[in-house]
Amino acid sequence: MTRKGDVDEDKRATLRRFAALGAASPFARFADSGSESDAPNAIAGYVSAHPGTHFSKLRDDLKLGTGEAQHHLHRLENEGIIASQKDGDYRRYFPAGQFSEFEQVALGYLRRSTARGMLVTLLRRPDVTASELASELDVSRPTVSNYAADLESAGLLSREDGYAVTEPETVLTLLIRYADSFGDDVAALAGEADSLLRYDP
Repeated sequence: MTRKGDVDEDKRATLRRFAALGAASPFARFADSGSESDAPNAIAGYVSAHPGTHFSKLRDDLKLGTGEAQHHLHRLENEGIIASQKDGDYRRYFPAGQFSEFEQVALGYLRRSTARGMLVTLLRRPDVTASELASELDVSRPTVSNYAADLESAGLLSREDGYAVTEPETVLTLLIRYADSFGDDVAALAGEADSLLRYDP
């Protein structure tokens, strides 16, 4: 049985780990040094390592309460440390001033497993068909079509002649830079980066 003390210590360890990232970030100078909580720097560190994350993911990974997370996020936004944008049902968070509008949109879609899988597959195999994408990702053809339409509307995908990532080098750079935060499906890309960066659709 898990005891409350174990949960509290686990939360403290998680906050300390990400707080170290936050304290080392270029935005640390804005942090409230009078705060007794590790939460503000932990949130800043987490957002720096996971740009494009949404509220529930951040809250759960840092083991924060909803009110606690909302309070610190609001303060960090007011202090100019982080920025956020609405993305459908989600609010996504980024280090302030670090990403272009295109990069923010791209990171938001890269945080969705099916959209990320499509983009990763298209970077590796630019001539892949919709049927092959569906098979590769173990989803239906209509699901691929729906995501493709969303990605096209977002400016990440062209459907003029098959499917093509519109800014492949930018998308690949984001994937490689934040590979640890995307999971196993992106980790293998690091070894392929040189050849993929030369990809010219």
